[in-house]
Amino acid sequence: MANIHSQKKRILRSERERLENRNYTSAIKTYFRRLEAAVEGGDDSTADSEHRELVSTIDKAVKRGALHRNNGAHKKSRAARIRAGSSAS
Repeated sequence: MANIHSQKKRILRSERERLENRNYTSAIKTYFRRLEAAVEGGDDSTADSEHRELVSTIDKAVKRGALHRNNGAHKKSRAARIRAGSSAS
């Protein structure tokens, strides 16, 4: 454990930031599962709303720095492919 006051503060801050980043990544995974379930179920309105929510969450995570922008773009592209799969079938 650190002895210097500023190091202790930095440890607490980095832990808090890690948990915030983890909340974003966890939420994104959850929205992906919901989107896939809605697409497989054939529910277009639910799939649309889940896709919108997912893209919004990805954008917020990129803005906050929880995700790299290229990773965010990759996830948005994947979400669009999943969403388009419902129209094709």
